[in-house]
Amino acid sequence: MTIRRYEEKDKENVRFVCLNSDGPCKARKRRQNFLLTTYCDYFIEKEGRNCFVACDENDKAIGYILCAENYDNFKKVFYSEYLPRIRKYEFNFRKSAMKSTHIQEEYKNEYPAHLHIDLLPPYQRMGLGHKLMDALCENLKEKGVKGVCLTMWSGNKKGENFYKKYGFTLLETRGTTAVYALKF
Repeated sequence: MTIRRYEEKDKENVRFVCLNSDGPCKARKRRQNFLLTTYCDYFIEKEGRNCFVACDENDKAIGYILCAENYDNFKKVFYSEYLPRIRKYEFNFRKSAMKSTHIQEEYKNEYPAHLHIDLLPPYQRMGLGHKLMDALCENLKEKGVKGVCLTMWSGNKKGENFYKKYGFTLLETRGTTAVYALKF
């Protein structure tokens, strides 16, 4: 397995990982659109320089870490170009997409970057998540970014253990959303 910077050729595999990192995706088309719009497409289309992939022996992406290095830039583009992809009649999806970014705004001065990380199930617990995190953190440090945060479902014990082991701090839990951060 190798870790390398995201390339345009990885787009469909990264989108597949986004939809299948918890097992085969059985979500309806509208939910798939929400997941890809909220957690994937902006990052690979606008900030590929801050994205890394884990690849199998055939150089096929089987996992990723995606990152927006500056919250204010992210929000401006996400709200103007990506949020409209979630149709207005899909009110709950739009609300959820806004909620997923809104909490991070409160921490943007101390932790201006935010990330998403996923691996297909057969490749989890092999150290690839740690290697992806290393690649991203080194990239952000080189750019002078002072910290990164993320939000996740507060019941995700595997995720909680991973982030704490890596050195992230739990900043708060709001409802079912936990906010973790790492300062460089």
